[in-house]
Amino acid sequence: MFARLGQLVVHHPWKVIGLWLLIIIGVVAAAPELKSTTDQAEFLPSHYESIQAMQLQQQAFPQSAAPAAIIVFARADGAPLSGSDTAKIGEVGATLAAANIKDVTGLQPVPPSDNRLIQIIAVQMTKVTSAGDTKQTDAVKELRTVLKDQVRDTDLKAGITGSAAQFLDQQESSTKGLAIVGVATIVLILVLLLLIFRSPVIALLPILTIGAVSMVVNGLIAMVAKAFDLQVDTSVNAILLVVLYGVGTDYILFLMFRYRERLRAGDDPKTAMVNAVTRVGEAITSAAGAVIIAFMALTLSTLGMFRALGPALAIAVAMALLAGLTLIPAIVSLLGTKVFWPSKAWQSEPKGARFTALGAALGKRPAVFAVVSGGILIALGIVAVGFNPTFDLTSGSTSDSSESVVYNKELLKGMPAGATQPTDVLIRTSEGALAGDQLAAFRTTLTQVPGVGQVSEPILSGDKTTAAFQVTLNSVPESDAALETVRGPLRDAVHGAAPAGTTAVVGGISAVFVDFQDAMNHDYRIVFPVAAILIMIVLGLLLRSLVAPWYLMASVFLGFVATLGAAVLVFQHIQGNSGLIFTLPVIMYLFVVALGTDYNILMVARLREEAREGHNPRQAAALSLRHTGPTVAAAGVILAGTFASMMLAGNNVLSQMGFAISVGIAIAAFVMAMFFTPALTALLGHRAWWPGHGDEKSNGSKTVREGEYSTAAP
Repeated sequence: MFARLGQLVVHHPWKVIGLWLLIIIGVVAAAPELKSTTDQAEFLPSHYESIQAMQLQQQAFPQSAAPAAIIVFARADGAPLSGSDTAKIGEVGATLAAANIKDVTGLQPVPPSDNRLIQIIAVQMTKVTSAGDTKQTDAVKELRTVLKDQVRDTDLKAGITGSAAQFLDQQESSTKGLAIVGVATIVLILVLLLLIFRSPVIALLPILTIGAVSMVVNGLIAMVAKAFDLQVDTSVNAILLVVLYGVGTDYILFLMFRYRERLRAGDDPKTAMVNAVTRVGEAITSAAGAVIIAFMALTLSTLGMFRALGPALAIAVAMALLAGLTLIPAIVSLLGTKVFWPSKAWQSEPKGARFTALGAALGKRPAVFAVVSGGILIALGIVAVGFNPTFDLTSGSTSDSSESVVYNKELLKGMPAGATQPTDVLIRTSEGALAGDQLAAFRTTLTQVPGVGQVSEPILSGDKTTAAFQVTLNSVPESDAALETVRGPLRDAVHGAAPAGTTAVVGGISAVFVDFQDAMNHDYRIVFPVAAILIMIVLGLLLRSLVAPWYLMASVFLGFVATLGAAVLVFQHIQGNSGLIFTLPVIMYLFVVALGTDYNILMVARLREEAREGHNPRQAAALSLRHTGPTVAAAGVILAGTFASMMLAGNNVLSQMGFAISVGIAIAAFVMAMFFTPALTALLGHRAWWPGHGDEKSNGSKTVREGEYSTAAP
């Protein structure tokens, strides 16, 4: 199949390029705008309590909502607010109200805190109705402009925090971070390809072709998101950019290394490309298939963010594969050997002393390589036991110097940590109206819950069947302490104290994150095993073996826990963070498991190819490392480097993602695929290919098997 595909593409390159141009134009013209959201509640199914609370609140109190923004005032010298200061704050509030800022529906001044270090004005805004709605963020921008003028030349300082302000700062940080990641990714790919091939043509080839393909990818993702009503998280854009360029460059590298190898073997340029597609097509298609399956397994997730992320990344990988097997061969077949210009190095076989020596050593002592590489993975994996998920995405996804973060810290000087996003407790009766004594007793119970700082007086709905309490926690809403308060004592008290004939639920951002944890634990039990089984089926079909998929997946699992352990070591133990972002295990699964399988497939496919040439298992392992080692090393460096560029984005969320994924890919390339997997395959020998025995070579009526050749490494 791949031989026919190679011949078709190489002999009709202009038709292939023209078809790609038509596809790009058509998809871009037809695609809707891709919208994203940061509202975590949009990702949870409706059966979770936090979502039920939100729905009840919207039904009973359609005009009532927590403040979208909070204006925080304090003295510039840090002293307590004086009487004249509070009078000035009142004047500022009146000026802001008189400004009639669009979509600001109310400003409610609050008396100074008990210690008089801060005073706030709660800001109500028009409700956001869709992911792309900018009403609140536009209002925050205008409020900040007016506010700055009002406190200039006074003893006060003031800033805006709260959900709308945090969202605005997060958007601006993400935009800046995405630009940094994009530039760093492209520069890194250019530099590394120049070093590897010494050719600006090859260096520019992935940048230009993948840049064009990315327009198709974005359009297709937007179409799929609209068709299936998928909620796309804002972090998808940064991940998508890196995946597309990183994976796409990897597939191009696999093809170009084999193309150069066939040229050195004496093929003419067109024949060399046909043979390259023939030889590498099955391997990279199987590798891409494993990645796509791993991504698509996320559609089984209960969380909307992962159900959208999986298909988006699967589309990116599928298009990168399609371009690698059609568009790149078509362009290279037109350029011929000019693709290597001005370098002449492609004409001669390099000595490859380093990988030859490594291959020879592995062939002689596979057990030593297996024990050492496996020991490294196990040692790092032990550290992973200390993993603690954290939900503090607000501060982690913006700069510490952003206004919402700075003034959130100011707010904590005078108010409970949960003041920015109070927890909502709602009680509803199905029998008449709620009685005042019932609500008073219920409120008293809430005030006695450990971890609760303040409980507001109840607000009754128009028909008096529903009451809402705002519960301010003593801990930051995203913190472990806040989540434990909601998960345990608060929900227990709310459910236990609800009077007969009523139902009570707990909502708010802390409750959303509690339900997120439950949903993710469910997903770990479903998504990971399903993906592992499907990837093993792909490996079994590719390698025609029932044995190899088991130890290949075992090595990938070790790579996964080793990567998690490395992240825990750096961010929790060395940097002292309370935990790692809660999505990190799933993100690592996407890339370390899926892409780690990529490198394993490439190495083992070459190992089988060498075995079919008549080499015994140890020789085949040595030769596969010698020939495929440089490809895996180059691909690993480029892909790890592109993900490492996320650490330059300036926020903790992308830094943790970038570090974990880049380390995971480095482990997959330089520990698993290069040493652990070929060493295990050499030790298992012919048994690794049972029952298909895909390593056998027909030699007339005789087949070549283990032991018929010398076991010395070449």
